[in-house]
Amino acid sequence: MSKVHILDHPLIQHKLTFIRDKNTGSKEFRELVEELSMLMAYEVTRSLPLEDYVVETPVATAKTRVIAGKKLGIIPILRAGLGMVNGMLRLVPAAKVGHIGLYRDPETLQPVEYYAKLPSDIAERDLIVVDPMLATGGSAVAAIDYLKRMGATSIRFVCLIAAPEGVAKLHGAHPEVEIYAAALDECLNDHAYIVPGLGDAGDRLFGTK
Repeated sequence: MSKVHILDHPLIQHKLTFIRDKNTGSKEFRELVEELSMLMAYEVTRSLPLEDYVVETPVATAKTRVIAGKKLGIIPILRAGLGMVNGMLRLVPAAKVGHIGLYRDPETLQPVEYYAKLPSDIAERDLIVVDPMLATGGSAVAAIDYLKRMGATSIRFVCLIAAPEGVAKLHGAHPEVEIYAAALDECLNDHAYIVPGLGDAGDRLFGTK
């Protein structure tokens, strides 16, 4: 579990409470997910390397620091991952955004890929894969499998809520990938929903069922 980071900042935990609430409507849910994603981005990018930089202020020369190394890429797993993109882009607007479309087969519960579009320089970027829920872990593993086949070497996974089963599956397949979550919940139910969770994140984001 050393690769699992539960972000316990008070603002993150406060907003997560209202995201869980079944009475929170789609508009407020979308706004909260965006805000929560922005707050989580602070923690996810905490370890980015810095290099020295010099600027001229209105008063004098200042020795400062800027982010060094690889550029960033944000990769939402469609469709629910879309809800987390804008919040992160507010902090790192220069990041490129790729998309991976996966859905879970209702019978087998296995991920099925139906769309992929990635930045051409994906191998040169630090990638942040986003999906609100890490439930069975199937979609996360499939997405990261695909990214690695395309040449990605630096990948982090960010979700709002994780289940122990999903964490175990993701780390079993990709043990080097750091997982960032606002909460690690109890378990999955018979329908592979996280308990207590927040329901279906995609349906709640977009007002569908």
